[in-house]
Amino acid sequence: MAREVQVDFPRMFPIRQSFPAERLEHPAAEVYRCVMASGLGGRIKTGDRVAITAGSRGISGIAGLTRAVVDAVRELGGDPFILPAMGSHGGATVAGQVEILAAYGIAEEAVGAPIKATMEVVQVGEVEGEIPVVLNRLAAEADGVVLVNRIKPHTAFRGPFESGLMKMMTIGLGNHKGATLAHSMGAGGLPRMIPAWGRVILREAPIALGVAILENAYERTARIVAVEPEDFESVEPRLLEEARGMMPRLPVSRIDVLIVDRIGKNISGTGMDPNIIGRIWLPGIKEPDAPSIERIVALDLTEETHGNANGIGLADITTRRLVGKIDTGATYANAFTTTFLNRAYIPVVGETDREAIEIALDVLRMERPQDARVLRIHSTLELEHLWASRALLPELREREEIEVLGGAAEMPFDEAGGLAAM
Repeated sequence: MAREVQVDFPRMFPIRQSFPAERLEHPAAEVYRCVMASGLGGRIKTGDRVAITAGSRGISGIAGLTRAVVDAVRELGGDPFILPAMGSHGGATVAGQVEILAAYGIAEEAVGAPIKATMEVVQVGEVEGEIPVVLNRLAAEADGVVLVNRIKPHTAFRGPFESGLMKMMTIGLGNHKGATLAHSMGAGGLPRMIPAWGRVILREAPIALGVAILENAYERTARIVAVEPEDFESVEPRLLEEARGMMPRLPVSRIDVLIVDRIGKNISGTGMDPNIIGRIWLPGIKEPDAPSIERIVALDLTEETHGNANGIGLADITTRRLVGKIDTGATYANAFTTTFLNRAYIPVVGETDREAIEIALDVLRMERPQDARVLRIHSTLELEHLWASRALLPELREREEIEVLGGAAEMPFDEAGGLAAM
């Protein structure tokens, strides 16, 4: 149904935001060096079958980094294979998880090792006298497991272990069953349970090494750290704080309308990173102090997310195009596992990009919508090049890391109401 109310759109200015850009020139070579210099060689013997984990997040150059780990394991005498470690992602199926890895370039011919996957788990212990600790069967049967993951603040909880090695070991390698058990504790229980499960797995399973990846605000590898199993508890919290300081941010703290071109699992586990948009919306979890955003408009899904629209519920308005791309099976499997059902809720739907943004401006109930504080971003991972409305310019021009790249322009809608690429 066509809307009768029409509003005036703000004119937008292209801006560029700069962040600290420390990065490794040859990250794969650094991975190889770190693994070779670690204690892994003393933990595996010639011919040992070594599982190398691969997750569902979009880590920069992950295929090359994984290949470097494969090469190092083989040089140390091990027989490596790649093991998906992504909980319930990929629809909680072997085929779905292998497909996700292929989308990241992680295939046998590319990384030099076979992909082996199973959704079967075995129990390796319990915590609190009754809660089972489960582990991917292939990981439990391997002679060694090398965890490879990015350290990053999580999108649903706060604690000393968020996204990283300990979570991959406990929830990622817990497959669907382990992820379901973990999330049954609620977001508030995860900071306590992840290290509790981790201690059991470190004691009972063949965890041989962790390869921690830290990225800068431009999604480039800034640092690689090989972490010995006995050092997980002491080292990972320090790396998490380092990673937190590297994260990009929106350039202003108060926004009337945030337009997000695309969301997806390759961008964030929650489609768009709650740490960036300032919305967690989970019981018992404190909301971030900033930013404060009145309305969020999500325009599209990435191809790499394979229809998983987890996180769409954090938007206020979306488009018919995005809704048409949703794979409810994959999205609901993710939501059911986490128990965060609100993150799969469908927002108000605009028939076109133009209508979705028009709705967001209209419900602000401003006399002059063209004076709204509007920011447009590619995604919550891509915050260098943005578009900002005139109302934001005085504040932005006071920031030395912000450069205004041009004059004001109308929002570039095509005849069908689509918003042209930035």
